[in-house]
Amino acid sequence: MLSFLEILKQSMELGASDIFIVAGKALSYKKGKMIYQLNDEKVMPEYSKLLVEEAYRLANRGLTHLEDAGEDDFALSVPNLARLRVNCYKQRGSLAAVLRIVAYGIPEYQKIGIPEEVIRVANLKKGMVLVTGAAGNGKSTTLACVLQRINETRSNHIITLEDPIEFLYRNEKSIVSQREIGLDTKNFTTALRSSLRQSPDVILVGEMREHEILQISMMAAETGHLILSALHTVGAVNTIERIIDIFPPHHQQQARVQLSMVLHTIISQQLIPAKDGTLVPAFEILHMNPAVGNMIRESKVYQIESVIGMSGAEGMVSMDYSLYELVSKGKISKETALQYALHPEALEKRFRMNAGR
Repeated sequence: MLSFLEILKQSMELGASDIFIVAGKALSYKKGKMIYQLNDEKVMPEYSKLLVEEAYRLANRGLTHLEDAGEDDFALSVPNLARLRVNCYKQRGSLAAVLRIVAYGIPEYQKIGIPEEVIRVANLKKGMVLVTGAAGNGKSTTLACVLQRINETRSNHIITLEDPIEFLYRNEKSIVSQREIGLDTKNFTTALRSSLRQSPDVILVGEMREHEILQISMMAAETGHLILSALHTVGAVNTIERIIDIFPPHHQQQARVQLSMVLHTIISQQLIPAKDGTLVPAFEILHMNPAVGNMIRESKVYQIESVIGMSGAEGMVSMDYSLYELVSKGKISKETALQYALHPEALEKRFRMNAGR
């Protein structure tokens, strides 16, 4: 039987992004959008328990929370190998785990396909920037690249509130305070309120799940702080609607007005299977302008997509145009682009029109 470290090393050599330890199934790993078996040996409950306990031992962490709650999240650093985001849980009476591999260091944004227009939000001094997308589509990496640009170029106090901490930052021109929910602080709400008394310039809120967190974040953005966060939504329109829906009905109009004042940029991203077997990012970028602000206040967010399509000169890009560009550059196939498009019929029409020229 392979040890925890042997599994990690072999999976990384195969280019894995995630590792699955689940009783009743062979050890498995994810590469791109596909899941493969590491070997043919079925994991038994005793073996999965042994591997989970080894992960906790390496993290110098007790199993009390896992035993009480049935699931647990934490980060784990394996010297000279990798940093992991670990989620352990109970399933069918046995212990299981999914390990997300996070490379040491902050990646160079140019090498992983993040455009300069995205990184440019690091120049902002205040307001709210949201990076959105489904789980596993690179939101944390994009936010890390933006924070690293700030860290390298500005003398700021950056506070990150994460559950768990993924990327580690060295203090360069900035001071970076990284706080892990459940380890360094009780919860996001408490940590966020406290952070406003810690002379912050930039605050990263790992994820906005509740209206109180959103309320405090928007207030902080109003008072001159740069707030960065993530949401599990695809597309700027869905993101704005999701934010408003988080608030109670009688507070939603006030939330629209406040959001129209503090929101600066929404970056929505997907990781797309490329022709060479890797994953490439596609981005939708919305920057706030007077037209978008009016649409948010007047509850006409469905009109925002047309503004994005007509505002390329302002740095805005629609998701479908980003996919079209990846096809034009030969990175992804037309079929893949249509599969991930927000409006596949309109994108297919664009392909036909340009094929006839």
